[in-house]
Amino acid sequence: MKKIKALAAIALAAVMTASVFTGCSGSSADNKSTGATGAAKAEAPDTTKSEPIDYMVLVNKTNPLPDTWEDKLETIHTTNSIGDTVEVEKKAYDAYLNLKQDLVSHGIHVDLDSARRSVKEQQKIMDDFTKKYGAEYAAKTVAKPGYSEHHTGLALDLYLIIDGKDVVENEDMIKYKKIWAEIHKKLAKYGFILRYLEGKEHITGYGYEPWHIRYVENGYIAKNIKSKGLTLEEYLGKAKGGKVDIDYGTSSIYSKKDLEDAVIQLKCDFANFEGCKLHNIRYAGDSEVNDANLKWVNEKNPDAKYTKVAKFLTDFKSPKGKKNSTLESNHEYKDYQWWLARTDKDGWEVVSKGY
Repeated sequence: MKKIKALAAIALAAVMTASVFTGCSGSSADNKSTGATGAAKAEAPDTTKSEPIDYMVLVNKTNPLPDTWEDKLETIHTTNSIGDTVEVEKKAYDAYLNLKQDLVSHGIHVDLDSARRSVKEQQKIMDDFTKKYGAEYAAKTVAKPGYSEHHTGLALDLYLIIDGKDVVENEDMIKYKKIWAEIHKKLAKYGFILRYLEGKEHITGYGYEPWHIRYVENGYIAKNIKSKGLTLEEYLGKAKGGKVDIDYGTSSIYSKKDLEDAVIQLKCDFANFEGCKLHNIRYAGDSEVNDANLKWVNEKNPDAKYTKVAKFLTDFKSPKGKKNSTLESNHEYKDYQWWLARTDKDGWEVVSKGY
């Protein structure tokens, strides 16, 4: 996902787009941009606020930013090597500087691509997209204001500097697996965790992002989360972990990569079922890929002009005492249907789910 200047940069951060690597629509991260390498500069933090914030706060697709968060938040503004201004919570920034210095001593160079984005900024993006494209499209492509971890100022997106050159495009950064592995080894020491883990999309709601780190302040807690391979949701007891069995079946229409990408999108959408434990996902077969079903998904979203359709089945259990308009409490769901569709150039999206 690529960062465009001004409002478009933030807007596209929330837009559902396809990329050359596996990830969820509606990325948690700001988009990336290119530019010349230079020294980062930081302004002094606002010291007029004294009430402490909760560094273990959970903000995701089902848990909003606390009402008083922005009143308590103390931030600094820093200029990265590209020349963009980035706002960060002050303690998270100090920890980041220590992490950065440690990495430099090992020949690894990083900088901040993005951190805090206010609820007001996100609301403006939502309003602009609603006005231009309509409410339905805006709801699918823009993160709901108040439900982005970037609102906290504790979520940091990094980019790499390789041989003096800024590497900021996601599809380029994802290639440096060994460098990210070295970075991840050092996160806990400075109170950071890797926020969006591979294979845990059904819990976090987002695809794997090696550059997206989260400050939790306590190094011991960070090490505990890392050593157990947990998400923040799991550590806080807000989500059920465990293995998810995936059966891609046999398809003469879709490649294994096509189906894997579809499953990632399904899992990201499943994260909206807070507290549910996902057991398995199964491709329903090529027999469901037909003109009638393609016509049906296009009728549900006429502007999309889908060219591909796929059906999946899931088994999962809803939590006890958790009732909403969609799911029953403490219920085992079997063969719950998920219909996904895509165009030839865009990624999969969930069009319909249920029985």
